[in-house]
Amino acid sequence: MSSATRPTLDLRYRTIDFVTIATLGVAFGVVFWAWGKLYEPLSNLALFAFPPSSALLGGVWLMAGVVGGLIVRKPGAAFATEFIAAAVSTLIIGGTQWGFSVFASGFFQGLGAELIFLAFFYRRFGILVAAGAGALAAAFESVYEWYSYYADWSFGYQLAHLGFFVVSGVVVAGIGGWALTRALATAGVLDSFAAGRESTTEV
Repeated sequence: MSSATRPTLDLRYRTIDFVTIATLGVAFGVVFWAWGKLYEPLSNLALFAFPPSSALLGGVWLMAGVVGGLIVRKPGAAFATEFIAAAVSTLIIGGTQWGFSVFASGFFQGLGAELIFLAFFYRRFGILVAAGAGALAAAFESVYEWYSYYADWSFGYQLAHLGFFVVSGVVVAGIGGWALTRALATAGVLDSFAAGRESTTEV
């Protein structure tokens, strides 16, 4: 059993935890903003002729919460990182085409990711937990979008949207976020965190 399976549980926040959440939030916020600019032309490609399938592009917007939770590993870290990223993408010059509704998206996406880390009592942070965090963040966001953007869709279309979003959440935000965290750890960027000190891969 790896040392990551039974980590010492210390839920007290350090200054570096707050700084890291803020830094990740700003960095991902810029990424979110840029991805928002690309979303419109990409979603209009023939590849996404079936409207609900455009949800496959949504996983990028879920990564902040997953990565924040995997690195900081404290209650609220996933939620805060995702929400800050959403806020930054909204307040950056030009904002996004969705305006201040992005704050609501950040709330639901961050809450979804946070609940998965909570479910494991902030003790497990492997690829399956990351995938679960991405999946639940996607599910929460999809249901929010049913009522905010796609209220005129049939329930079948809405369920398809949910399915595509969850796939993107698992692959892009979950597995992708886990891979990014591992890459940062390998590069020595996370030496101040348990994520950077682990030498084995937990699932």
